[in-house]
Amino acid sequence: MGRPMTTPVPELINARPVPRPSTWVWAAVVLLLVAMFIHGLLTNPNYRWDIVGQYLFDPRIVAGVGWTLLLTVGSMVIGIVLAVLMAIMRQGTNPVLRGVSTVYIWFFRGTPIYTQLVFWGLLSVLYPRLSLGIPFGPEFVSFETTVVFNAAIAALLGLGLNEGAYLAEIVRGGLNSVDRGQTEAATALGMKRSTTLWRIVIPQAMRVIVPPTGNETISMLKTTSLVLAVPFTLELTFVTNALGNQKFLPVPLLIVAAIYYLVITSILMVGQHYVEAYYGRGFDDAGASRGATKGMSRRQQAILAAGTVRTNPNLDVTP
Repeated sequence: MGRPMTTPVPELINARPVPRPSTWVWAAVVLLLVAMFIHGLLTNPNYRWDIVGQYLFDPRIVAGVGWTLLLTVGSMVIGIVLAVLMAIMRQGTNPVLRGVSTVYIWFFRGTPIYTQLVFWGLLSVLYPRLSLGIPFGPEFVSFETTVVFNAAIAALLGLGLNEGAYLAEIVRGGLNSVDRGQTEAATALGMKRSTTLWRIVIPQAMRVIVPPTGNETISMLKTTSLVLAVPFTLELTFVTNALGNQKFLPVPLLIVAAIYYLVITSILMVGQHYVEAYYGRGFDDAGASRGATKGMSRRQQAILAAGTVRTNPNLDVTP
């Protein structure tokens, strides 16, 4: 008897990308423009980098950074809580709560944030004294408006209430992205509507909610510069503008503010990336394909390496 015939095993395809000369051309153009920009930054004396270094860690500016972060975090917490409540109310069965949610979103999305902040700053003028009690009846508690609603509280409420209206639509879109079959299956298992919402719907909706919420957080960081309308004078932009006008050097102080905004924004973007990756587990094609070729034959690996098909877990894995 002769030797049994064996099927030759194909080698993996060593695919090479198509040459693209335009990539190198554009890379050279971009590098040239970047070099010109950096040269202008370093050689232009009007930027006054010595003043930038002098005020970069000035205690007043560092305190302004702290207030900016406090306003950002506080307003986003208020906005997220309101957004979840308003989105749930708008999708509820109670027509009164649906109406309250709709009017709230309509009003705060329909008026500029700067105008809202001005009104919050004028709250003590409109209502010098606030009280709690029965309408047209006795008052139980009364207090001066300026004592409770100072500039910081007014700025937080103004930013938070405005942000809640925008985040409410983001949350509502995330809740609607979850298949209704999930809710129906939970109801068939005897779960309460509230339990279904918090245990089934919201965890799945986070994949859709987190990315735009991260963008809104970064936007809120820069929106805090508008609290001068209250007026609140301790945040970063107001402090750097005041110092720049005082020293007759507005450009170096604006560069200081821009450096801090860029650093904080970069940190927020990194955090957003990891939060998105956490809630996107199981939906990321790239993450799902990692390690998918383990245990496959060389022939299957060659097919996948060619890039002509998608990774399919149902492929035959026999060697």
